[in-house]
Amino acid sequence: MEFKADALLLRAVDYGENDRIATLLTAERGKIGAALKGVRKAGAKLRFAAQPFCFAEYVLASRGGRNTVTSASLHDAFYALCEDVGRFYAAAVVTDVCDKIALEGMQAGALLVSAVSALEGLCADDPLALVKFLLAALGYAGYPVDTGACPVCGKLPAGRLRFSFADGAFFCDGCFPEATPASESTYHALRAARGMGEGTADGIVRALRLLGAYFSRQVGAELVTLDEYLKIAKSAE
Repeated sequence: MEFKADALLLRAVDYGENDRIATLLTAERGKIGAALKGVRKAGAKLRFAAQPFCFAEYVLASRGGRNTVTSASLHDAFYALCEDVGRFYAAAVVTDVCDKIALEGMQAGALLVSAVSALEGLCADDPLALVKFLLAALGYAGYPVDTGACPVCGKLPAGRLRFSFADGAFFCDGCFPEATPASESTYHALRAARGMGEGTADGIVRALRLLGAYFSRQVGAELVTLDEYLKIAKSAE
């Protein structure tokens, strides 16, 4: 059986002398594995389709439960991501998150759109691109982050804030003193990612750290790629 799928390459490993085995994120089939034969040869026609962050229409032949890419039509290679180490590591966070939360056979259209939008934002140097994506991905996974009013008093938290990992929400310090302390700049950066106000560079970093911790706790998987990205971002200051 042959089928087509718009897909984002999440990762690929070498196999044999000239092949690669790729993990692709598709809208209709979720995460799938596929072989790309001969793509490590110089001048291979499908070499581009096995490169990091490739977004293309893949044509796959399925036989005996195994998929093989027979052709591909490029939508976007996101070349700018490979021209800057910071962008590259940020993009690696995007594909890593998708790899950890997408499932085979599960609809993933919203996640695919969010991932591609994030890569476009990173290419354009949108400082909030990664925050926006993590918020969207967490929502897709069933763990949304509430950046609205305090669930207890109904006011927007200010000054000393608290974040509840159990509720995925921010509280005023006095309304939920047992929750984890959080900075106002973190809260503002997260709201900025949703088009409400502005965030500072420091707030964005803090927001990424909080989202990474929340992701790890809820999904049960560490985001090592995010840790590496934050190290690179800090060294570039």
